[in-house]
Amino acid sequence: MTTRLQDGEVAVAGFVRRLWVVALVVLLGLALLGMRAYYLQVLRHDEFMQRAESNRTAVVPIVPYRGHIVDRNGILLATNYSAYTLEISPARVASLDKTINELAQIIDIQPIHRRRFERLRSEAGRYDSLPIRTQLTDEEVARFAAQSYRFPGVEVAARLFRTYPMGSTGSHVIGYIGRINQQDLERIEERDDEANYRGTTHIGKQGIEDSYERELHGITGVEQLEKSSSGRPIRTLDSSPARAGNTVVLSLDIKLQRLIEDMFGQRRGALVAMDPNNGEILAMVSMPTYDPNLFVEGIDQESWQALNESIDRPLFNRALRGTYPPGSTYKPFMALAALETGSRNASKVIQDNGTWTFGGHNYRSGHALGPVDMRRSIVRSSNVYYYSLAYEMGVDKIHDFMKPLGFGQVTGIDLVGEGRGILPSREWKRNAFSDPRRKSWIPGDTISLGIGQGYNSFTMLQLAHAVATLANGGTSYRPHLGKARIDALHNEPALLTQPEGVDLGYRPENVRVIHEGMIGVTREGTSRRIFAGAAYQSAGKTGTAQAATVGQRQRYDAAKLAEHQRDHSLYIAFAPVENPQIAVAVIVENAGFGATHAAPIVRRVMDYWLAGLYPSEEDIAALRQGKAGPPIGVQRRVEDVVLPGASMPIGRIWDERSPLPPRASAEVALPAALPELPEEDDILDGDAVPPLVP
Repeated sequence: MTTRLQDGEVAVAGFVRRLWVVALVVLLGLALLGMRAYYLQVLRHDEFMQRAESNRTAVVPIVPYRGHIVDRNGILLATNYSAYTLEISPARVASLDKTINELAQIIDIQPIHRRRFERLRSEAGRYDSLPIRTQLTDEEVARFAAQSYRFPGVEVAARLFRTYPMGSTGSHVIGYIGRINQQDLERIEERDDEANYRGTTHIGKQGIEDSYERELHGITGVEQLEKSSSGRPIRTLDSSPARAGNTVVLSLDIKLQRLIEDMFGQRRGALVAMDPNNGEILAMVSMPTYDPNLFVEGIDQESWQALNESIDRPLFNRALRGTYPPGSTYKPFMALAALETGSRNASKVIQDNGTWTFGGHNYRSGHALGPVDMRRSIVRSSNVYYYSLAYEMGVDKIHDFMKPLGFGQVTGIDLVGEGRGILPSREWKRNAFSDPRRKSWIPGDTISLGIGQGYNSFTMLQLAHAVATLANGGTSYRPHLGKARIDALHNEPALLTQPEGVDLGYRPENVRVIHEGMIGVTREGTSRRIFAGAAYQSAGKTGTAQAATVGQRQRYDAAKLAEHQRDHSLYIAFAPVENPQIAVAVIVENAGFGATHAAPIVRRVMDYWLAGLYPSEEDIAALRQGKAGPPIGVQRRVEDVVLPGASMPIGRIWDERSPLPPRASAEVALPAALPELPEEDDILDGDAVPPLVP
């Protein structure tokens, strides 16, 4: 009996222990649940509320409307239009090839569209929506809408597209936009501007589109949407509208730009026209050009190969990056250097017998000119005069004078990718050559510099900048294309701030000597026939620069050289002399004598800008063939010529309150009677026969 009671007590005690264990486990579980509930509902309340809200709502970026680019007269150079695109989200499509093949049965999808889609796919993120076809017709949109249920992950979207109404005109200046790639993303991150580019697919790649990207892009807006469980938008909860990009007004005159490109025709070259009073670029031509519309949605392989592999290099901006020897156009600056440094006075006479000998080398100068002073050295382009001058001055003095003029220096123009060129010096040569035998500067190097040959290599922008500085008496203004912005919010124009000009301190009497020499070029020198009868007095200088070296004992013969090895034709000028309003530098590649090909183009540029005259069609045809002299046919008024492809100005930009007046024609007067002109055969100088460089 006692044993049974003891066994019962043990069993009860064991049961109680088990009960307590179970109770403790339950209590521990409840405590853990309570702690978890506290953690989730109190400590992480805000986080989970945000997650829940994000499942119910979505924040969608609103891409801003990209700003316009217009010329100085308000003519549209870059704008936007809306069109439908057929877009595919690869991540939402089971079989991409099958889907595209089925889409091709109802919408025209060519191999070129497939290749572009594949290229975009390789550059884009996994979840990006990519266009397979752009600019759908209404009929194509309707056909797809009727069968859209068959194509999950495919949709028709309305998109804004960039367009360049002027086509290839001014393309090197205007540039283009393209899809954002990894390199662009890195640039955006460097600027700490990722938030402003959410939803943006395109960015400026070249030209003004690139350098004024911040002005043109605008400010991205946001829209908060309420979604259903399936992800469909139900209603808008809140929104912050996007702010469109500003309109950028250029100093460029697009009608003048188109005229110059027409005059070049199939020839290669570059021209820069500037206002010498403020540095505004009036025209900046690089020939040949290209159509920037090809690049907006990705250029096809065939077009890219045609542009990239062409021997004429249409994608290369010759005005901004092409470097050339200036030839005889360098002589007025050499003459000014001589006066300003006291190396030679204007009245000193040098005997030009057709050659100049130094160290056993004969430096040829075309035809003997006899006694030559400084003015006549410019008018008749005496090589002997400048061979001896360069030797007397020495490379250090030449370099130090030319550097402030901008030769071989970056001008700071508001375009990316400017070429520096070469302004030779002893230090430059030591760094440029690895061969110790070529590092030392020798006298022959200096002699060639005097006539704009040798190691001299400058851009047309630098040459035009130097001419503008010479024209206004010695004040250097930074060249620029951006003239103003028109605020998208208030539609008010405001001038873009430019730095003050830098006075180089030239003595007026020295500048006058150079001006008189350059006036003589247009009155009695190599360009006197081209500028005969002009309604203004200009000052200029022709130049012929070697593209390929000719041996000392060889004679230059263009017919025996490949076309790309022939001499370049150059001309620099400014007008009117009394109050310069325009300065120009032009090169026609491999064309020969400067007065034959380059000077006639400049004459028409100045007629346009100063006299409001536009050449006749027959005159333009003659210019393209390099057979032009003075204008032929009946010149037209600039305002009467309709610019092909130009739309109406975007609005009345210029009014009485505007700080941006339209271009006013300079007051011009017919010059005094021209002196009796010599026969063309008598105008033989250093430009007529290219000098030989040893």
